[in-house]
Amino acid sequence: MRAQNISEFQKGFQYNIQPASNKIKIDGVLDEGAWTSTEIANRFNKKFPNDIGEAKQQTEVRITYDNENIYFAFKVYDSGTALIKGLKRDIGHDGSDGVGIILDPQNKKTNGFYFVVSALNVQSDDQLSNSYDDRPSWSWDSKWFSATKDYGTYWIAEIMIPLKSIRYDPKQLHWGMNFVRIDAKNNEYSTWSKVPAIFRSYDLGYAGMLNWPTTGAPVTSKNIIFLPYVNGNSNEDKENGKALTTSASAGFDSKIALNASLNLDLTVNPDFSQVEVDQQVTNLTRFNIFLPERRNFFLENSDLFSNFGIPPIRPFYSRTIGLDKEGNRIPILFGARLSGNLNPATRIGMMNMQTGRQGNYSPENFSAFTMQRSVLKRSVIKTYFLNRESYISEAEAKKNPLDKYGRNAGVTFEYSNPSGSFSAWADYHQAFKPTVTDQDKYVQAGFMSSRTNWSFITMVGNVGKNYYTDMGFVQMIENYDAVRDTSIRMGFGTTFNQISYKIMPATGPIGKLQFKVENFSNFHQDNSLNQSDANFSIQTEFKNTSSFNVELSNTSLNLLYPISFTDETPLPAGFYSFNQFEFKYNSDMRKLFGIFGMFTVGQFYNGTVTGGSIGLSWRSQPHFNLSVRAEMNKIELPKPYGNTNLILISPKVEWNFSTKLFWTTFMQYNTQQNNFNINSRLQYRFKPMSDFFLVYTDNYFTDPMLKNKNRALIFKFSYWFNL
Repeated sequence: MRAQNISEFQKGFQYNIQPASNKIKIDGVLDEGAWTSTEIANRFNKKFPNDIGEAKQQTEVRITYDNENIYFAFKVYDSGTALIKGLKRDIGHDGSDGVGIILDPQNKKTNGFYFVVSALNVQSDDQLSNSYDDRPSWSWDSKWFSATKDYGTYWIAEIMIPLKSIRYDPKQLHWGMNFVRIDAKNNEYSTWSKVPAIFRSYDLGYAGMLNWPTTGAPVTSKNIIFLPYVNGNSNEDKENGKALTTSASAGFDSKIALNASLNLDLTVNPDFSQVEVDQQVTNLTRFNIFLPERRNFFLENSDLFSNFGIPPIRPFYSRTIGLDKEGNRIPILFGARLSGNLNPATRIGMMNMQTGRQGNYSPENFSAFTMQRSVLKRSVIKTYFLNRESYISEAEAKKNPLDKYGRNAGVTFEYSNPSGSFSAWADYHQAFKPTVTDQDKYVQAGFMSSRTNWSFITMVGNVGKNYYTDMGFVQMIENYDAVRDTSIRMGFGTTFNQISYKIMPATGPIGKLQFKVENFSNFHQDNSLNQSDANFSIQTEFKNTSSFNVELSNTSLNLLYPISFTDETPLPAGFYSFNQFEFKYNSDMRKLFGIFGMFTVGQFYNGTVTGGSIGLSWRSQPHFNLSVRAEMNKIELPKPYGNTNLILISPKVEWNFSTKLFWTTFMQYNTQQNNFNINSRLQYRFKPMSDFFLVYTDNYFTDPMLKNKNRALIFKFSYWFNL
């Protein structure tokens, strides 16, 4: 693909916004005179399954504004009943017919906003960054208003976004902007400004341009949001011999717009009882699994803090705040976060969180500072400083000096050419710990190239054994010795290489055929092999949304310490090399009944593994969703190392009574973690961003069979005030 000059590119996709001539009512009926005098953005271009030509079903967009809001009117040409995945807010943009708005108020192509509404008026919103591994989590929430109405051969989406919900500089006359049409029935994505198929539809580098009048965007009043809550819960903890107790608490979150582009978030006694439980997985590796953050306070503007390093090596991992080393909850007393733009080229983030005492676990303070500076046309320099301070006693500090504090600092340069087809990056990270003076650094560098058919990634890095990340996550630094029941820290070097080739046929049933070869290797500090994982895969996506993948993999590792996957004798240290074959299939996601299947067979260390999983889903559009996934992995090792069957069963039931009332029950039976969990949650959104939750959670041992560990019944009431 030929590299494009983005400024020239934007000249081909411009929209000149004019103020509304009269008041607009958000009702899905475009009967206001203001809509007749606006420009029309149309001629949407195909984005997926290929970027050849214009969309089969076209879309028209009109835009206007007043002193408080910006308005969008979509006329979406369609025929037939809309495909809707569900009615719950923040369900995302995949699987449902809908439209999306991408706004980059700084027009720097580094961060922006994404607003999505389905054909049945289900809202989703999030913030965007230009990080190559950043995808919408739909965790950022703002109050905006929309209405949809079906007219048979087309449907209307009318949207009002308060300008004070968007961080922007009123003097900035040109915003980056794009629109996405999700035509789920026909498995087609289209965009207003043309986005090449190799990039995501919300890629900020291919946004068009929204031109404000010479007076600029309106200056809005200060925006203060106050979100108090009260909750009550009853808990019974049989595992630790604690009788049934009841308690109540209260707290609040607050968002204060210091100016049009800088926001202050405050929280006092935050409560996360309504947050969904983690989706468990079977772990057949030697290391801990990275689980995503689900607490909204830590997810807003999270790219400022969490996008340093690579996914297995993150100096900042917000799940370390409010959890002890075993994953038990620690109360957060209060916290503050300042984030936004100092000017069009500079973003900052500052956060401070204070936890309380929990039993013998001492209070801690967590601080984070980060700054991002845009350079060149689409590149950025990022720096950060992290500090965890523990309020342990002097005696404890002398006994365990590493527990006193942990600090990290680092700098990153990320280069991207204007078209986004080539990226390169380099990182330097430094850890600071009492008594530690060497092997306390992490460095890495890499580059990525994406073309129409070919893509290539290469990366090298090195982690010292004393690179401590009290506020982070490093997956491979702790090596467990199953005989001595202890962990040994070891530094390592790492390399990652991936090359892939894509074919996107314009005709025929196949939407995308991709061949991929990749290798992820770790090395001991003497440069001898630690572990190497090599994979070759063929991934096929059909235009009817079904897919199947096949993968051949080889793992070679020099095991320095015994490891156990069964209750028998641990596998001894030594060199192991084994191969596996994996097959995955997903059926047409547009159908009311769906099926997922995966089968794995091959060697496993000095034995074998046979694994399989099947997932079934059924929905009664748009109210009811039922899914169940069952997974079993049979590991057979030679005597005396034992055999085991690992079973994971996870059914989920969702009933969306309306766009305001939802009930979800999620169960997980996991023999590897010896836990059977039930989590049932009722949510009533009685006003925009104001909720009542009723949550029941119950945990049992799987061995002995279904012996109760603990259970709780919790309610939470929160109300969103705009001051």
